[in-house]
Formats: sequence, C-alpha cells, structure tokens
Amino acid sequence: MDIRVLALGDGAFTIEFPKIKGAEGARRVRALRDRIEQEKDKGQLEGLVDVISASRSLSVCIDPLRADITKVRDYVSALAIEPVDEVSEATEHWTLPVCYQGEYAPDLADIAERSGLSEQEVINLHKGQSYNVLMIGFLPGFPFMAEVPKILQFPRRTSPRVKVPAGSVAIANDQTAIYPWESPGGWHLLARCPVPLFNASWDSPSLLSAGVSVEFDEIGEKDFKTIEADLKAGRLDPFSFKSGDKAK
Repeated sequence: MDIRVLALGDGAFTIEFPKIKGAEGARRVRALRDRIEQEKDKGQLEGLVDVISASRSLSVCIDPLRADITKVRDYVSALAIEPVDEVSEATEHWTLPVCYQGEYAPDLADIAERSGLSEQEVINLHKGQSYNVLMIGFLPGFPFMAEVPKILQFPRRTSPRVKVPAGSVAIANDQTAIYPWESPGGWHLLARCPVPLFNASWDSPSLLSAGVSVEFDEIGEKDFKTIEADLKAGRLDPFSFKSGDKAK
C-alpha cells in the first residue's frame, strides 16, 4: 500500500493514501485510526494528543516534549501499510426523507440542463444510490458522502451562496452532502432534508458518522412540512430514520 508522509512541524504529521479515494480511501483511514487507538490502549504511542481524519488522509498530533516525532511517525507509517481485511464490514444504514420540489431544489433545473436529463431523471439518479459517509467535517454534523453518478458530477458553483438553508441536500464533484446548519456554501442544491443532523444534547451529537450508509427517500412538500413539524414537536425521533445494519 502506497502512502505519503507529510511533516507538519515538530508536533504533527499527516499520513495520506494518494492512490485511493472515495469509500475505499475512507475505509483505509478508518482502519488506520482504529489501529492507532488500539496501540494507544496497549500503552504504545506515548505523547499522542489527537488524531484528525479526512477522506483519504489522517493527521497525528503529539506533544513533542513527551514523544519523539520520528519514532511515532515511523510507528504509525508501519501501521498504515498493513493489509486491511477486505471482508465487507457491517455498518448503520439510514433512509432519510428529502424533498426535490420548489424552493427546496433551487439548482435542480440547472443540473438537469447541464446533464442533458429531465429533472425527474436527475432525481431518480441521485436518490437511486446508496451513499457511504466518508467523513464528518466543515460544519458539525456535515456528512461528505460518495459517490454521485458520473453524469451528475459537476464542480462547485463559481459563485458560492452567502446563505445555504439548513437541511439542503447538495452535490459537488463526486460527492453529495447535507448542510446541517445555515451557512455559506458553493455546492449545487438539489433537495432539502427535514431531519436534524446535529444536536449537542444527544449522546452522539452527530446523527451520522463515518462509515454509515445513506439512501434518500423522495417526499413531497406537504410530507416535508409534516415531518419537520413532528420532529420539532418531539413526536418523531430523528434516530427513527436509522433503518438497521447493512453491508457496505
């Protein structure tokens, strides 16, 4: 397994898997993170401060007063090139309701025109995939998911929006995502999801996590408003959209 090691000063370094991406890259990162945690639990890797995961790289932060960064880097590099079990791992599976209509889908017509498809064909392709959550980042609870069908793969907007509504379901390049908060953003907005993705009071504040799979269930505007109201009133549990375990 090819890796690239990038120095980040005297207290951190990054291990990158340069030849793999998407679900496979994220799987390698999760496997390496698990190995690092296991070694730490065994009393190895003294001075380890933090481990930060991305979609195909992982950064390790240490206390340079407690550990020799060269030794830690060599130790972690050896862990990174060990084989990963190719057996499919069980993961949580979620089916999230999304509305592709009206104000909830401001870029749907544009994506349909650019792809040469009808709007319903775009919807069918987007909702017809089972997506792997590569990582949570950018915003608390923001899931980067792969992989969007090639015909729908377009670069980010040349002019990002100042405000993207919370719950917006978006695509950019080969990924799709859901904005958990209102924020600036440059992805193309195809739909909106009424289910909250982050709550600091939950045992696990992010609804989704790296490694789970997600499918989208198309709903109309009326159902969107009903689900949204039921969630806000506590009549519906966000975790009820977890539909069990599914092999990757």
